[in-house]
Amino acid sequence: MAKLKERSTRNRKIIILGAIIIIAMIFLTQYYFKFLEKVSTNHLSNLPKKELNYTSMVSLHIPAVDSYGNGVSTLLKVYMLPGEGKTLVDINQLLFWIDTQQSIQTAKKVAQEVTGVDLSKFDLVYSIEEINASIIEGPSAGAAITIATIAAIKGKDLRNDVMITGTINPDGSIGQVGGILAKAQAAKESGASILLVPKGQGTQVTYIPKEVCEKIGQFTFCKITYHKEIVNVGRSVGINLIEVSHIKEAMEYFGLKD
Repeated sequence: MAKLKERSTRNRKIIILGAIIIIAMIFLTQYYFKFLEKVSTNHLSNLPKKELNYTSMVSLHIPAVDSYGNGVSTLLKVYMLPGEGKTLVDINQLLFWIDTQQSIQTAKKVAQEVTGVDLSKFDLVYSIEEINASIIEGPSAGAAITIATIAAIKGKDLRNDVMITGTINPDGSIGQVGGILAKAQAAKESGASILLVPKGQGTQVTYIPKEVCEKIGQFTFCKITYHKEIVNVGRSVGINLIEVSHIKEAMEYFGLKD
């Protein structure tokens, strides 16, 4: 009886300890994400754009793919204004998750190196102005964010018939992304005549299934074979698809070269 009581007491202690650990983990997790949100980038929330005393503003449509695999586009705006070298983003839009914040920081670094402009006395504000913000993935928007940032620094408008998709690397190179065909369709529907894509992604490989049957005696045996087909995305969609490997190449098509 004493052993049973002792075991019961021990079990209660274990349960209480477990509950304390779970509560502590929940608290620490919430604190961690709040801390991460603060240190990853400075945030701009509920600030009317008319209150921004910006020196330049640039807008650029970005092609993307929604959760159903459909191509869509959304509008990114970048404001440059006198400040202290901060990077500000509109946290009211779902675009700006941690991976996108990382892309923005990389884009800013590349843009500063390409233009040679010291941004320590300027703030950059990034905002999504259209409803499709939730479907933009940070990495695949990196090249577009970089182009928009360079244009804002230079104080130049971008060509509205050119769009770009691709990741951005610290050295300025453009990395591959998915959904090129859907993005090309979205770019065309948005009125773009040129879509810049990462090197090697102007074509798309598909495998077409084909059933081959053979009758042997009273039995018919069938097997599925797959035929490799290389599709020229630009020709298939009806848009001028151009491959670029570095952000400096992309700048030429947007009219950003001096």
